[in-house]
Amino acid sequence: MPKTAKLKPRYPYYLANQPVQANTQLPVLDKYSGAVATRVAVADARAIDAAIGAAAKAAAPMAALRPYQRRAVLEHCVASLGKRKDELAYALCVEAGKPIGDAQGEAERLIDTFRVAADESTRIDGEIVNLEISARTRGYRGFVKRVPLGPCSFITPFNFPLNLVAHKVAPAIAAGCPFVLKPSERTPVGALIIGGVLAEAGLPRGAFSILPCSIEDADPFVTDERIKLLSFTGGQIGWQLKARAGRKKVVLELGGNAACIVDADQQPRLDFVVARLISGSFYQSGQSCIGAQRILIHASLYTEVKRRFVAAAKKLRTGDPKDPGTFLGPMIDEAAARRVESWITEAKAAGAKILCGGKRDGNLLGATVLEGVPHAAKLNRMEAFGPVALLEPFEEFSAALATVNASDYGLQAGVFTDNLTHAMQAWDTLVQGGVIIGDIPSFRVDNMPYGGVKLSGCGREGIRYAIDDMTERRLLVIRDA
Repeated sequence: MPKTAKLKPRYPYYLANQPVQANTQLPVLDKYSGAVATRVAVADARAIDAAIGAAAKAAAPMAALRPYQRRAVLEHCVASLGKRKDELAYALCVEAGKPIGDAQGEAERLIDTFRVAADESTRIDGEIVNLEISARTRGYRGFVKRVPLGPCSFITPFNFPLNLVAHKVAPAIAAGCPFVLKPSERTPVGALIIGGVLAEAGLPRGAFSILPCSIEDADPFVTDERIKLLSFTGGQIGWQLKARAGRKKVVLELGGNAACIVDADQQPRLDFVVARLISGSFYQSGQSCIGAQRILIHASLYTEVKRRFVAAAKKLRTGDPKDPGTFLGPMIDEAAARRVESWITEAKAAGAKILCGGKRDGNLLGATVLEGVPHAAKLNRMEAFGPVALLEPFEEFSAALATVNASDYGLQAGVFTDNLTHAMQAWDTLVQGGVIIGDIPSFRVDNMPYGGVKLSGCGREGIRYAIDDMTERRLLVIRDA
């Protein structure tokens, strides 16, 4: 980590493109030491209302930006964020407790996401509709173009506070939509650094506001009728927000308890499979919506995979995320670690066996592996969002698919198989937003459609797919003279 990387003592919020140093300040904790690392300005109800009003006024000038102008803004972001990459990674390491190597990787993805959006900003095309379907419509021609939806509201979580912000902000700029953003109060710094870059980009006044605020003041992000789209990433409270959102379009990404199947033909590459499962289960201390929580292993391989997986999990270092040798940093707070610990205890009481880990020290929880967890246990049927993996054998591939589908969630699933029939069966059968063949469910590239079904949410992210949600089709019909 560069020695020059550090946080500022205070960060402003951004109201209608302008930095504001409010009197009310939110302390942001170093998630490993617990010390106050910095403070950020907090927006009150009046500021939030003003931001939404400014976004509404900015709708027309934002829509009027030509594609090359939107691309120029996004290319400015790519260049400026690239120069501040070390600052962004350090902020992420401190405020989220993400190990520094992983934090640097997320900063790279943030830049990639803006780069993809810059490309997509000039690819927002329309279509020609053939209306001459009968003699009655002879001489009529139809054309469709996509126009910006209008002001958008974004609410982002703590676990990927750079790239999940980018996945809302970058497509909004590409589409020509002004926005208001509420970052997680636990990890607001990265979003505010992005705000500083946007403030230099020459966007129309009111094009963006980034507003750390209290939950009590945040209601207009959901209910205000001037907002045309709400995009929320977080927990199951998202369904309550959707019910209160009125007529606006809503996109939700609400997590999962992702499963991964290891088929009988994987013996020749078990080293690779186990290494990927370790990454999928324990990366980000398990605080990933598509972490590999449930691992289903063919009975013929179960003993060997279990031995290798547990041995690898025991070697993972837990500790200070600023240390390059740390694999598991702290969970976001002690309450989250206590919850996961209680679910482990509950599973053990119900007959599960802890193969390694399960011990908590404050908000640090080591890599934990269990087997024999009852399907009714919280640890099996809910999103653990912690460094926990459950191992389970299966005899028939179809039975493994049924076990995956028994979940109330459906974000992504992974299937390690070289059997084309099984791969296609998984794609046809698994009720998931995405099926990853030959890898863990945690795989994501920032231009692919990403989102879930069932309790995992509705709508899709991924730049082109988010742009589709942030635009609407407008028809033109011309009758030949």
